[in-house]
Amino acid sequence: MSHSFDEISQQLKRRHRKSTRLKWITMGSLGLAGLFLVLFFADMLSKGLPAFQQAYIQTEISYTEEAETDGRRAFDEELLPLISRTVVRVIPMELRNNPDMIGTSEEQWVLATSEVDQYLKGHRHRLSEEEQEALDARVEAGQVDLRFNSTFFGSGDSKIAENAGILSAVVGTIMTMIVTLAISFPIGVMTAIYLEEFAPDNRLTQIIEININNLAAIPSILFGLLGLAIFINFFGVPRSSPLVGGMTLALMTLPVIIISTRTALRSVPESIRHAGFGVGCSRWQVVRDHVLPLAMPGIMTGSIIGLAQAMGETAPLIIVGMVAFIPDVGVSFTNAATVMPAQIFTWAGEPEQAFVEKTAGGILVLLTILISLNAFAVVMRKKFERRW
Repeated sequence: MSHSFDEISQQLKRRHRKSTRLKWITMGSLGLAGLFLVLFFADMLSKGLPAFQQAYIQTEISYTEEAETDGRRAFDEELLPLISRTVVRVIPMELRNNPDMIGTSEEQWVLATSEVDQYLKGHRHRLSEEEQEALDARVEAGQVDLRFNSTFFGSGDSKIAENAGILSAVVGTIMTMIVTLAISFPIGVMTAIYLEEFAPDNRLTQIIEININNLAAIPSILFGLLGLAIFINFFGVPRSSPLVGGMTLALMTLPVIIISTRTALRSVPESIRHAGFGVGCSRWQVVRDHVLPLAMPGIMTGSIIGLAQAMGETAPLIIVGMVAFIPDVGVSFTNAATVMPAQIFTWAGEPEQAFVEKTAGGILVLLTILISLNAFAVVMRKKFERRW
């Protein structure tokens, strides 16, 4: 059936209008996603950057005999509500360790309470009017200041908000990632090499490949349940330790490394393999000396991205108990520890206002590490990849 020129023109116009609408819808979706991302980072920066500053008060500390048993006697009574309890607690210990200090006094900048810190930053606080007036007078005299919060980066968790830090969580994260990398990388790469280069194409191999692809898509909390059932309940691995956390995350990371390694191996042209066979190399020699070195940039990229994904996981580590209160830095892979996502989760549940900015500050630190790892993976891939 023939169509007139006008009918064809109308059809083309409708197609062009649909194409234009689709283009604007996709651009709007992309812009909306970008807007949400900008709002997210703006909110995190506005809440998290204040966590990198902490209030300090300049005061005279009197090392008297009474202060050896009661640290509060070393400070002016009017200032005690404004000074952190962690400062008061260490005075008796200092005097017991250094008896020569008794009878002396000195001016020091000491840590202020979280309420003072929140007041100086303009946030919600619980200071009385008298305390605010006393604090304002000291601010005008230059005896109160906001300084870099070294405590946040140099100490472990604490129930006292101004003394809570992320160091123990960072060390626990590093130890957990070491275990994860030591288990998942060699096993994942060797599994991928066997499946891609040596395994016969039969029903068993196909079933294994299907299950590996399915494991990469299941919820991460199921790996936590698996780690709880096998590693803790069956093998007796210490609960809350970097060892059990790393083993659990290794199970979750394995499918990612296997799939990315197989993709990297497939990217190597068959001509490389044929050339190796042509000069008398065995299959293992071809893989070891020719295919694997050429595929290594892709393997490393996939492994780094897999580790970055594992570093941001919380659910499986909660199941294996890595949400414990850890004030001290761990020294062993079998000691109780926590990780950065679990530490952030713990702080998010605290009622004090000061923990809100510590939660956002911890998120900023974690995001910085994750973005750096992903950027490093992209740079490595761009630098070492070969185009055939």
